[in-house]
Amino acid sequence: MILAVAYDTLAQIGNPTPEAPPVSDKILQLVRYLTWFVLLSGICGIIYAGGRFAWEKWTGGGLESPKMVAGAMIGGVVATSAGTIMNAVIG
Repeated sequence: MILAVAYDTLAQIGNPTPEAPPVSDKILQLVRYLTWFVLLSGICGIIYAGGRFAWEKWTGGGLESPKMVAGAMIGGVVATSAGTIMNAVIG
């Protein structure tokens, strides 16, 4: 009985249409800038790690740079797929 009343009440509530907030264009511009910065820093990280890898091979030191390259690549994949991940989670 209670579930039927609750269902009838909730069925009357319409599905609201989403509306962007007044300053959403500025927020989206900020997100685009941050995305650009994240991708640029990932590229710089891969370049730095590649140079360090060459230096470690040349001097015969320990190889720490392959971890840096892998970390930068994983970070880049997560950063570029963040929008897709959020669309999948939110629906």
